[in-house]
Amino acid sequence: MAAWLAACTGAVAEEFQLEDVAAVASIPIAQIKPHTVIFADQRNDKLADSSTELIPFDDWARSRPVQRRFLSLFPSFVEPTLNQQTKLKLSVYQAEARFRLPKPAAALDLSRYANVAFLEQIDRAVKHWPITAADDVPSKDAGAAHNRPPDRSWCEDANAICVRSRYVFEGKIPAGIQLANKLREESKKPIPDFIEFLSEIMLVTQPRLAELPTLTGLDSAVTSALEQNIFWVNQVIQFGKLLAVLQQHPTQPEAAIATVYILIAVRNDVLNKQREYSNTPVLRNLVPAQLLMGKSSFNSGDSLSAGLPKYARSRIKAIANMMERE
Repeated sequence: MAAWLAACTGAVAEEFQLEDVAAVASIPIAQIKPHTVIFADQRNDKLADSSTELIPFDDWARSRPVQRRFLSLFPSFVEPTLNQQTKLKLSVYQAEARFRLPKPAAALDLSRYANVAFLEQIDRAVKHWPITAADDVPSKDAGAAHNRPPDRSWCEDANAICVRSRYVFEGKIPAGIQLANKLREESKKPIPDFIEFLSEIMLVTQPRLAELPTLTGLDSAVTSALEQNIFWVNQVIQFGKLLAVLQQHPTQPEAAIATVYILIAVRNDVLNKQREYSNTPVLRNLVPAQLLMGKSSFNSGDSLSAGLPKYARSRIKAIANMMERE
């Protein structure tokens, strides 16, 4: 009777729940429970800076070459040089998650997610508009050239969808930014109360597709993978990457394993410059590192205003629920 009622009323499928673990790779596949996403980020990593909980990009790139190869904006990406003497130093936030899907990997079609509709569903607070290669900022702006791959321009691949996205900060953050702008010197450019970014979303193709087990650590066939590269951002963030990898379950023909990665590279000059806020009582809640890591009373919602840890969890949970309903 319960099953009949559920079918007749179109009851909503059970949603995924997140379970925090020290490291995704440490959990055997057989121990991943149904409708459970195992999730780990780098906040307690030995490489993380104790004051920001972010990992310096150079340390991350040097100690984790496989992750750098697949999760950097492109494999040869290095910290940009602002002039002959100065590098733009970066820090990274990295999250990784894994979950089981109750159908063969070959039955799941990630090409359905390479579009604006997918981005809208995983974070409804962000607005998106399709763009073309003519709108590719790093190809036109010399100051952003370091975010351009050496072998091509963004948005030129016929299989890629390029998007301009805009997120307006929520909760108390806009009022805090307005106050900060009033206290800034008039000669300084006002801090925007929004984040705008350009990204490219597409399926991963061969030969990279066949190489992805070296990243996931699972010895099984990769049937498809989807990536979003955020290659230009108007403030704070240097670049971002979302990579979802779908593999056949190693021992269960009727199941698939999805591994999702989110990496955000943050500009250290913003983190360091605005630590001065901590000495101004009215602005203490706007210290960038605290906002980014969700430790400010100004954090709210489930998107970027919540801080990167909650933002990553919300996006990954939304992706898991979408794949489950496929």
